[in-house]
Amino acid sequence: MKAKTLSFLAGLSLAASLSAQMVVITDAEIHTMGPQGTIKHGSLLIENGRIRDVGVSVAVPASARRIDARGKIVTPGLMDSLSQIGLVEVGAVEGSNDISEQDDRLTAAFSAADAINPRSILIPVNRVEGLTHVVATPAAGKSLIAGTSAVIDLGGPGDYLIHSPAAMYAVLGEGGAERAGGARETAILRLREAFQDALDYAANRKAFDQGDRRPYSLSRLDLEALIPVVKGQLPLVVEVERASDIEATLRLARDFHLKLILAGASEGWMVAREIAEAKVPVLINPLGNLPEAFESLGATLENPARLHKAGVAIAFMTGEAHNSRNIRQEAGNAVAYGLPWDDALAAMTSVPARIWGISGRYGTLEPGKDADVVIWDGDPLEVTSFPTVVFIRGREMPMTSRQLELRDRYKDLQGPMPPVYKNP
Repeated sequence: MKAKTLSFLAGLSLAASLSAQMVVITDAEIHTMGPQGTIKHGSLLIENGRIRDVGVSVAVPASARRIDARGKIVTPGLMDSLSQIGLVEVGAVEGSNDISEQDDRLTAAFSAADAINPRSILIPVNRVEGLTHVVATPAAGKSLIAGTSAVIDLGGPGDYLIHSPAAMYAVLGEGGAERAGGARETAILRLREAFQDALDYAANRKAFDQGDRRPYSLSRLDLEALIPVVKGQLPLVVEVERASDIEATLRLARDFHLKLILAGASEGWMVAREIAEAKVPVLINPLGNLPEAFESLGATLENPARLHKAGVAIAFMTGEAHNSRNIRQEAGNAVAYGLPWDDALAAMTSVPARIWGISGRYGTLEPGKDADVVIWDGDPLEVTSFPTVVFIRGREMPMTSRQLELRDRYKDLQGPMPPVYKNP
């Protein structure tokens, strides 16, 4: 027991020393995603977990560790704006799946932050491909309202929780109609009732506690969780696909002065002007081009480019746990269908940082911000390119995962088998 404790403390000490170490990345093509734009043959200095300086002429202390990035590209760490990392280990195994609540008595109060596993083996799998942050998101169960998400970094156990709650989640369209009894208008009516009850509860808490208010449609905990939403303090993310459903969702948000974010929006391009005028961001999967249901008959690979051209702020999402890492492939496809390269990278870095209210620390490579930095051996939007180094808060992450370890174990079956396969 004592040996294990000493080993654990030694690991903490090593992590702290790596975080405090001064590191300079030199001679790189640095995409800052900030005011400095792209810097050719630039350097980036990391100290105490933060970016100390970035530019062509950076004063580098002699004690700094140097990483020669000649011929390489440096970007901020990538972010998936709707992911299940930390909430799912094996989707088909109930005991490792915590994304939804099947009891409709408590829905809005359901918090993803309470179930996140920072030791998930899926974190290294995604991290080695440049993903440093995700929005761990609940999924709708029996209710229209799924609960709240959390922004986490993928640095592992410790101070991984960046922002919680990040947003409330709800579903409309076909999914909402199914949960509300079969009709879209019933789903919207139930959300209106929930928002009205939350407003009434917020104004009459004392009377409610004394039993002097009418019955509400939701539990006290759900009403408490919805108060920041109806006061416009906490974003409401609504999963919706069809153009007419998007228009109805925009009206709902306008009526209650909600801080709305759309997710999915397969037919968003059809009403891009209305979304832009409402200043509503969209979380989108750029590979969504199949009419998987009647509500997505208008799906197209040009959706991100058309939304962006109309002035809509877009951020990319996967909705995945095992394969959030595919987000950069999705971004590359969006570029192939008309989205400018810089804006595709921004949809995984600076734009989601603004949407989720963490742009003061993340999303761009600027002095003073947390050093979430990735060095790539080529174009990060190409599937043949990979990170060579990943930093999260200035700590260099191990470039290994269970998948890589299994690959290495079995790639040479002619050699001796590992000890675990030998008979005792």
